Amino acid sequence: MKDLLVHVNVSEHCRARFEVAAPLVRSFDAHLTGLYTSAVGDVPFFMEEEISSRVEPARRAWWLQMRDKAKAEFDGFWREAGIAADWLEIDEDVGAMVPYHARYADLTIIGQIDPEELLPRPEYEVPERVVLESGRPVLIVPYAGTFATVGQRILVAWNGSAPSARAVNDAMPFLRRAKQVTILTLDADRLRTGKDTRPSAHLAAHLARHGLKAEARELVTDDVGVDEMILSQAADQGADLIVMGAYGHPRAREIILGGATRALFQHMTVPILMSH
Repeated sequence: MKDLLVHVNVSEHCRARFEVAAPLVRSFDAHLTGLYTSAVGDVPFFMEEEISSRVEPARRAWWLQMRDKAKAEFDGFWREAGIAADWLEIDEDVGAMVPYHARYADLTIIGQIDPEELLPRPEYEVPERVVLESGRPVLIVPYAGTFATVGQRILVAWNGSAPSARAVNDAMPFLRRAKQVTILTLDADRLRTGKDTRPSAHLAAHLARHGLKAEARELVTDDVGVDEMILSQAADQGADLIVMGAYGHPRAREIILGGATRALFQHMTVPILMSH
């Protein structure tokens, strides 16, 4: 991972993304770019004329002030960290352009949406759209908590699907550096096909051929939600990173995520590396 991208916006949680990104830049000896999104929000067509003539100048001035504040914080953090970082600013369609630029990075670091925080409307689409549309691995940082380490103790949520396989492959740079890797398969009886009697054990054997030691665990959810079980196991294992496939697809302007993926987007407690 030599080219990292971190999403920068007006969120008060941006610094948490920087704090997660900094040790990764050092560990992988990587280049870092901060991608700042500056779309204020969609204006209904029937208000465009009024907005343009009466509100737009003030709105633009406010936005430039917020941009300058975000850039000052970005520059200050990376200068103090002793890391050179590039600044890239876009004011086009935020929902489309962040996934576009993510395709030119080995890993994109974004923030979980804080439901209590007021952001310009297009910003709420960014996490899901980057995961589903970029074709690249995405590291999502929770808005709550601090994370001294990321990737030393990894929980892989494995169900044998194509998105899961993609996520494991994308996470190999992390897996190679991890002190502990646990492979978690839930309700394995539903996943088994043919002679594939232990999906997690098969993945552990594959990783072993890469010189990686991993513990295979298979549990039954019973009445517990998949997302709750994954987060519970992450806590029990002391995991500082979850690796999993993202399920869903974009449809027109609507982003549709699978149930467990959406639940983890909303309730994550540790950073999650997702691939689709």
